[in-house]
Amino acid sequence: MTRFSEYQVIGRRLPTATDPTPKLFRMRIFAPSEIVAKSRFWYFLRQLNKAKAATGEIVAVNKIAEKRPLKVKNFGVWLRYDSHTGTHNMYREMRELSRAAAIDRLYQEMGSKHRARFRSIQVIRMVEIEKTTDVKRAYIKQLLEKDLRFPLPHRVAKTRSTFTATRPQTF
Repeated sequence: MTRFSEYQVIGRRLPTATDPTPKLFRMRIFAPSEIVAKSRFWYFLRQLNKAKAATGEIVAVNKIAEKRPLKVKNFGVWLRYDSHTGTHNMYREMRELSRAAAIDRLYQEMGSKHRARFRSIQVIRMVEIEKTTDVKRAYIKQLLEKDLRFPLPHRVAKTRSTFTATRPQTF
């Protein structure tokens, strides 16, 4: 079970006399709850357009379910994060069962490798990589080989009795 879920949030400015049907804005946001998803929606909308929660409204919030949650997929994620030195853009690849699980892993890795917190990471775009030729990172490519095996070396056979006359073969 992942900490994050994917939400589709649709919002707009409040209707006025000059603009009775304002433009709708739709975002796909990864958040731990619907409340956080709404908050992140207004945070991003304030940056992109002159709209804020006081002068706007949420039209709909939908939780997006994974289409095939039992299939392992490769994901490419473009993100932006604030570090101690400045703002950086980054592309990362994940191999997970769902988009939400991939984002959960992304936040864990960014926290461990770059000391980036949830509030300083902005997911710009996320795509499922369909073709194996489109995978760029070596740590994902090594898992895409046709006859991938995980051998178990140094297996020790269990003996029935405590004392035996011969030494065990461990190779």
